Amino acid sequence: MAFLKSKTLFFTTSPRTPTKMIPEIELLTDAFTGRVWNTQSQIEFIEHLTENPHFEGQGSQKDMAFSARDRINRGPKALGFVDLKPTIQLTDAGREFVSNKRTEEVLLRQLLKFQLPSPYHRETADSDKIFWVKPYLEMFRLVYTLEKVSFDEIMLFGMQLIDYRHFDNIVNKILDYRAERSSFQGSYKQYFGHTLDNELAKIFEAEIKTGNTSTRESTDASLAKFKKTKRSNLRDYTDACFRYLRATGLVSISHKGRSLSIMPDKINEVKFILETIDRNPVFVNDERKFKEHLFNATVPVLYTDNRSNLEEYILRCSSTTKSQLDKKSITELKDLREEIIRKNKESIVSTQIQALKSYSLYSEVIDTYNEIISDELYDIPLMLEWNTWRAMTMLDGGEITGNFKIDDAGQPMSTATGNMPDIVCDYGDFALTVEVTMQSGQRQYEAEGEPVARHLAKHKKATGKETFCLFIAPKINEASIAHFFTLSKTNISYYGGTSIIVPLELDVFMKMVENSYGAKFIPTPQHIRELFDYAQEVANTAQDETQWYKQLQERASKWVAA
Repeated sequence: MAFLKSKTLFFTTSPRTPTKMIPEIELLTDAFTGRVWNTQSQIEFIEHLTENPHFEGQGSQKDMAFSARDRINRGPKALGFVDLKPTIQLTDAGREFVSNKRTEEVLLRQLLKFQLPSPYHRETADSDKIFWVKPYLEMFRLVYTLEKVSFDEIMLFGMQLIDYRHFDNIVNKILDYRAERSSFQGSYKQYFGHTLDNELAKIFEAEIKTGNTSTRESTDASLAKFKKTKRSNLRDYTDACFRYLRATGLVSISHKGRSLSIMPDKINEVKFILETIDRNPVFVNDERKFKEHLFNATVPVLYTDNRSNLEEYILRCSSTTKSQLDKKSITELKDLREEIIRKNKESIVSTQIQALKSYSLYSEVIDTYNEIISDELYDIPLMLEWNTWRAMTMLDGGEITGNFKIDDAGQPMSTATGNMPDIVCDYGDFALTVEVTMQSGQRQYEAEGEPVARHLAKHKKATGKETFCLFIAPKINEASIAHFFTLSKTNISYYGGTSIIVPLELDVFMKMVENSYGAKFIPTPQHIRELFDYAQEVANTAQDETQWYKQLQERASKWVAA
């Protein structure tokens, strides 16, 4: 049980992508069901996790028990996918979630049941009893009511919605914020910073007045450090809120990812939720009843649980007849609805591919890269994956598959899951994996070095094709260069022989795209192949990794140049 000590909302931050809970829940319940969740089992869980092929993070070796609690208590437990007391058990909701069928629907039900306070999150006896809210439910209401809500607006005001009875006040604050922007003398960045300082001063007025500004993360009790920590916390929780709302499939994101709105064809679903679900927290002081409610995989009732609603959507969006639907069960109707949505996504992506191959989206792709470099986008790692898929699709005639998840509108939703490349390119007689990262410095080598080679080896084995890898980052770390150079010269059976991994800085890759756009001929897969053949050739003649890397950058910069 955790105690509510904050004066603002908080959301599940671990993991950042909800579906990444699935393999960890499976590992926990497969190996530890019936065990007591204590320091010993927590340490053993992290040890098992680090050996799992899906795991690509870094558990704290200093406090493995804390790492386990951070991964399991915040997400899987708080959302009712696992029960940790008296022993570890997979709940009915968890069983539905790990089945990987209709995960968006399962996640939505659990998010709508998350509440503050609860038997899992209690207010202390001497607190002001300020929480009375179902956070995700009210965030849906905020987006629905205002039609569009920006990241900054949720961070500034939405995070203050700790009691649903203050909802109208929060809406008015956001409307005032929008109205007063035009009269502010300065840039938007200055306006946002000025407003944030004012809001923090109001929220934490008592702490600031009494000098109670120490934080658990630091021994520095200065006001500047206190405000910096609170700003960082608000940003992290707002980011988590965005990600989990998007994972339900009910909201869409703007091009730059700075605002949310309800998906046009999901408005009825959200309206149903807002009209039927009680806004009051339930069973606050009864853990047994609360857990029964939280673990129940069939509550709350959703719009798509109604047969008539499912039939209306299917008849409107497909050529299926009413007589064909009459014989189907609710489950079969949901399957049919999902198939229609899947085909619609495929159609949207197909249209995008045609536009990319014609280079009609060239300027947009380059502009997006520039926005990534300038840190102007939300969820930059995701945008880097998606935009690189677009660039690779534009470059040549291969079949390019991005392993990131897209929403119903064809916009990127979440990065590729663990244990697979970010992008896979099939060129017929050979293949290419593409890995991208915003990581730099030693962290880049530690987080990306081994997984990149492992993904490449896995794809070689699965396809039986000669396969290379393209590694793209704004800045390539020296340790990564040395690692990839060594792999290109070393026959390692675990990696399927030598591994040809070409590291390119993002501006060099952008130059490749520019050269492709300006070429007097249409680039072919053979032009891609030549770059990797050159990398292998130079690896055998270069005196060291620095020379090898320099020559690769020069060759890539002149790729298909007229």
